[in-house]
Amino acid sequence: MKYPRAKHNFIGRSCSITGTGSYVPKKVLTNADLEKMVATTDEWITSRTGIKERHLAAANEFTSDLATQAARRAMEMAGVTADQLDVIIVASITPDMVFPNTACLVQQKIGARCIPSFDIEAACSGFLYALEVGQNFISARTFETALVVGAEKLSAITNWKDRNTCVLFGDGAGAAILQHRPQSHGLITTALGSDGSRSELLSMPAGGSRHPATAQTVQAGLHFLRMDGRETFKSAVQAMCSAAAEVLARCEIDITQIKCVIPHQANRRIIDAVSERLGATPEQVFINVHKYGNTSAASAAIALDEAVRSGRVARGDLILVIAFGAGLTWGAAIIEW
Repeated sequence: MKYPRAKHNFIGRSCSITGTGSYVPKKVLTNADLEKMVATTDEWITSRTGIKERHLAAANEFTSDLATQAARRAMEMAGVTADQLDVIIVASITPDMVFPNTACLVQQKIGARCIPSFDIEAACSGFLYALEVGQNFISARTFETALVVGAEKLSAITNWKDRNTCVLFGDGAGAAILQHRPQSHGLITTALGSDGSRSELLSMPAGGSRHPATAQTVQAGLHFLRMDGRETFKSAVQAMCSAAAEVLARCEIDITQIKCVIPHQANRRIIDAVSERLGATPEQVFINVHKYGNTSAASAAIALDEAVRSGRVARGDLILVIAFGAGLTWGAAIIEW
């Protein structure tokens, strides 16, 4: 199949995903459990979101712990040891702390030493943004092996009294190892975007320099995430479809040539709307939102790992990954497995 390499934003060697891994905490919170916590029902949650359950991290289990577990599984699949890693990139909106960055904590926990390690923050689009950064390191020959992780402990910033948001989110992590694989296109092309004029649609108001933590910000609930669900839905569908159309056009292919579509697992209605507009069949679209809810930056990474391990994709197949998140941010990527 022909791919227009000249339309890439880099000139260099290809970059492939040579291993994936994922991890979700043991604790499961079902819709039935939520019925006892807020005024909601399983039918209400399922019909509006498609979510049946989500996994929650323990009190002493942090984003870096989730990321470490996923990283180790990706390294095992790729046959890579900690001393072979050249860079670690973690995408998250729920770092263990403001600083040091979560990637440095992961570096220590997996036993890597003295390699560049940093975080990026693009909310639910974070894993795609991190893949693009890692890809450019590999393609430019800056590094040989990159570890990219999307990890979240969203339960730490969820208002468990707000039935409109607490039903949506879960904790988890997904990871990928990036390397050059000869005779493989790997990550073919990526389209990323953002619209800061709509940042109010999805945010956590306090905790930064605008609203530092005070008794008043805590009492006002400003350290919990907030979302305008209706407007976020419309923006998500539009942006994800636009990004997907862009990468398909760059590669001069149509949706029928994609073996597996991996959309951000935020809401079943969003997934169905995007799939319908793109013309994807149910057999093409990978869905696991019913098991995990929205895990933000970990969402697409967990889904990719599950698709790979379940045999949904084989070497040479084309994968379309699409994401949308706060910022607003969005992105799409076409990958030759």
